Amino acid sequence: MRLLASEFILYVADQARSTAFYSELLGREPVLNVPGMTEFELAEGLKLGLMPESGIARIISGPMPHPSTAAGVPRCELYLLVKDIEEATFAAERAQAVLVNAAADRDWGDRVVYYADPDGHVIALAQRM
Repeated sequence: MRLLASEFILYVADQARSTAFYSELLGREPVLNVPGMTEFELAEGLKLGLMPESGIARIISGPMPHPSTAAGVPRCELYLLVKDIEEATFAAERAQAVLVNAAADRDWGDRVVYYADPDGHVIALAQRM
Protein backbone atom coordinates (compact mmCIF):
# COMPACT_ATOMS: atom_id res chain seq x y z
CA MET A 1 0.00 0.00 0.00
CA ARG A 2 1.31 3.44 -0.93
CA LEU A 3 -0.14 6.19 1.23
CA LEU A 4 -0.64 9.62 -0.29
CA ALA A 5 -1.62 11.31 2.97
CA SER A 6 -2.93 10.34 6.39
CA GLU A 7 -5.60 11.59 8.75
CA PHE A 8 -6.27 10.32 12.22
CA ILE A 9 -9.80 11.01 13.44
CA LEU A 10 -10.82 11.20 17.08
CA TYR A 11 -14.47 10.70 17.99
CA VAL A 12 -15.48 13.49 20.37
CA ALA A 13 -18.53 14.25 22.49
CA ASP A 14 -18.47 18.00 21.81
CA GLN A 15 -16.88 19.16 18.55
CA ALA A 16 -16.69 22.84 19.58
CA ARG A 17 -15.07 22.03 22.93
CA SER A 18 -12.51 19.71 21.33
CA THR A 19 -11.78 22.23 18.57
CA ALA A 20 -11.01 24.90 21.17
CA PHE A 21 -8.88 22.43 23.15
CA TYR A 22 -6.77 21.31 20.17
CA SER A 23 -6.45 24.88 18.82
CA GLU A 24 -4.89 25.88 22.15
CA LEU A 25 -2.78 22.74 22.50
CA LEU A 26 -1.42 22.80 18.94
CA GLY A 27 -1.15 26.59 18.71
CA ARG A 28 -2.96 26.69 15.39
CA GLU A 29 -6.40 27.06 13.90
CA PRO A 30 -8.11 24.22 12.06
CA VAL A 31 -7.81 24.05 8.27
CA LEU A 32 -11.42 22.79 8.17
CA ASN A 33 -14.14 23.42 10.72
CA VAL A 34 -17.65 22.57 9.58
CA PRO A 35 -20.53 20.80 11.35
CA GLY A 36 -19.45 17.17 11.61
CA MET A 37 -15.68 17.56 11.08
CA THR A 38 -12.74 19.64 12.22
CA GLU A 39 -9.26 19.11 10.80
CA PHE A 40 -5.86 20.35 11.92
CA GLU A 41 -2.83 20.03 9.67
CA LEU A 42 -0.04 18.54 11.81
CA ALA A 43 2.52 18.25 9.01
CA GLU A 44 2.44 18.07 5.23
CA GLY A 45 0.11 15.20 4.36
CA LEU A 46 -0.85 14.53 7.99
CA LYS A 47 -4.06 15.75 9.62
CA LEU A 48 -5.83 15.29 12.92
CA GLY A 49 -9.60 15.14 12.57
CA LEU A 50 -12.30 15.62 15.20
CA MET A 51 -15.66 14.01 14.47
CA PRO A 52 -18.70 14.07 16.74
CA GLU A 53 -19.57 10.67 18.19
CA SER A 54 -23.12 11.08 16.91
CA GLY A 55 -21.88 11.44 13.33
CA ILE A 56 -19.72 8.34 13.27
CA ALA A 57 -22.37 6.38 15.19
CA ARG A 58 -24.67 6.64 12.15
CA ILE A 59 -22.02 4.83 10.13
CA ILE A 60 -20.72 2.18 12.53
CA SER A 61 -23.60 1.45 14.93
CA GLY A 62 -24.92 -2.06 14.68
CA PRO A 63 -21.73 -4.01 14.17
CA MET A 64 -19.93 -1.76 16.69
CA PRO A 65 -21.03 -0.09 19.93
CA HIS A 66 -21.86 3.62 20.04
CA PRO A 67 -18.61 5.54 20.65
CA SER A 68 -20.07 7.34 23.66
CA THR A 69 -20.14 4.05 25.60
CA ALA A 70 -16.34 4.29 25.82
CA ALA A 71 -16.27 7.94 26.97
CA GLY A 72 -13.34 8.47 29.33
CA VAL A 73 -11.82 5.09 28.51
CA PRO A 74 -8.41 5.52 26.81
CA ARG A 75 -9.02 4.49 23.21
CA CYS A 76 -5.92 5.84 21.51
CA GLU A 77 -2.73 7.77 22.09
CA LEU A 78 -1.49 10.74 20.09
CA TYR A 79 2.31 10.66 20.35
CA LEU A 80 3.46 14.13 19.34
CA LEU A 81 7.17 14.81 18.97
CA VAL A 82 7.90 18.39 19.97
CA LYS A 83 10.99 20.58 19.82
CA ASP A 84 10.58 21.92 23.38
CA ILE A 85 8.74 19.80 25.94
CA GLU A 86 8.47 22.66 28.45
CA GLU A 87 6.77 24.88 25.86
CA ALA A 88 4.46 22.01 24.91
CA THR A 89 3.64 21.41 28.59
CA PHE A 90 2.64 25.06 29.01
CA ALA A 91 0.38 24.75 25.95
CA ALA A 92 -1.25 21.62 27.42
CA GLU A 93 -1.83 23.41 30.72
CA ARG A 94 -3.34 26.45 28.93
CA ALA A 95 -5.66 24.06 27.09
CA GLN A 96 -6.61 22.53 30.47
CA ALA A 97 -5.42 19.07 29.54
CA VAL A 98 -5.55 16.59 32.41
CA LEU A 99 -2.10 15.48 33.56
CA VAL A 100 -1.86 11.67 33.46
CA ASN A 101 1.87 11.11 34.03
CA ALA A 102 4.54 13.74 34.67
CA ALA A 103 7.43 14.38 32.31
CA ALA A 104 10.14 11.76 32.66
CA ASP A 105 12.98 10.28 30.67
CA ARG A 106 11.63 7.05 29.19
CA ASP A 107 13.68 3.95 28.44
CA TRP A 108 13.08 4.28 24.68
CA GLY A 109 15.07 7.53 24.61
CA ASP A 110 12.40 10.23 24.76
CA ARG A 111 11.38 12.58 27.55
CA VAL A 112 7.58 12.27 27.64
CA VAL A 113 4.68 13.80 29.56
CA TYR A 114 1.21 12.26 29.27
CA TYR A 115 -2.08 14.18 29.28
CA ALA A 116 -5.72 13.43 28.50
CA ASP A 117 -7.99 15.55 26.33
CA PRO A 118 -11.63 16.31 27.29
CA ASP A 119 -12.76 12.93 25.88
CA GLY A 120 -10.06 10.88 27.62
CA HIS A 121 -7.82 10.39 24.57
CA VAL A 122 -4.21 10.14 25.72
CA ILE A 123 -1.78 12.77 24.43
CA ALA A 124 1.93 12.08 24.81
CA LEU A 125 4.17 15.10 24.33
CA ALA A 126 7.66 13.81 23.61
CA GLN A 127 11.08 15.32 23.08
CA ARG A 128 13.99 13.28 21.76
CA MET A 129 16.93 13.21 24.16
